[in-house]
Amino acid sequence: MDKFSFIALWDVYGGLLTDVQSEITDMYFNLDLTVSEIAAEKGISRQAVSDCLKGCKKQLESYEEKLRVCEKLQNFSICENAFYSKVAAWAENFKRLHPELKSDVWELEKILGSQYIRDGSDRSN
Repeated sequence: MDKFSFIALWDVYGGLLTDVQSEITDMYFNLDLTVSEIAAEKGISRQAVSDCLKGCKKQLESYEEKLRVCEKLQNFSICENAFYSKVAAWAENFKRLHPELKSDVWELEKILGSQYIRDGSDRSN
């Protein structure tokens, strides 16, 4: 498992870890501390930190295997992006066909969120 996959699992299931597990994984992945730095900070061995990280990875993978929340979120995101792409294409076509309503369409685009609307639209017309 790469670092980004672990962080995605941690974001979803991190609340199910113990306080110690959560603190060590937070120090490692979010604060970017090394195993040695965490061991010194916590007053434990490097092996204990390493074992904790490995155990957390297994535990988080197990949660995902059973619950599939990350998978479902990813599928939702893909569907959501496809939806907004279709809306953006419709908006561009509608503005072309009905230039008198461009300002209304731009208002709709703002409501939907600019991250989903194509850059480069000429909003001055």
